[in-house]
Amino acid sequence: MNKFNFVSFGLRFVAAAAIVLLTYNPSGYSYFHWVQNSLASTGAGFGAEQAFSGVVILIGWAVLLTSTLKALGAFGLILASAFIGTFVWLMTSYGLFEVETSTAITWTALVSLSALLAIGMSWSHIRRRLSGQVDVDEVNDIQD
Repeated sequence: MNKFNFVSFGLRFVAAAAIVLLTYNPSGYSYFHWVQNSLASTGAGFGAEQAFSGVVILIGWAVLLTSTLKALGAFGLILASAFIGTFVWLMTSYGLFEVETSTAITWTALVSLSALLAIGMSWSHIRRRLSGQVDVDEVNDIQD
């Protein structure tokens, strides 16, 4: 259960990408577009399905952001963002990423945000592997 590997990171990345891309993506199939189209076409306002879905997405964001901020801290978040940003820049300079259109830039930013959140969700495991140090947020003082 405590095994951490590339599959574990991949699952965290998929979960982060799901929340990020369900919230907004340039394809037009996202929570943002659903709400926007609903309000524009009917003018009736927010429905129960949209409210429930919004709360579920908000819970996902809360889990991702809280875990990332606790694991990385402000300085770590800056470093991880710089790492991902310079990686995208490097890949763009080699011609491996296309950033000629606003849609391509948006997809790159969304995938980069997903990667940042996945790193944050995984950082405690990565740090333990690299340094042998364990991060502890809460200590239970339960006596047997």
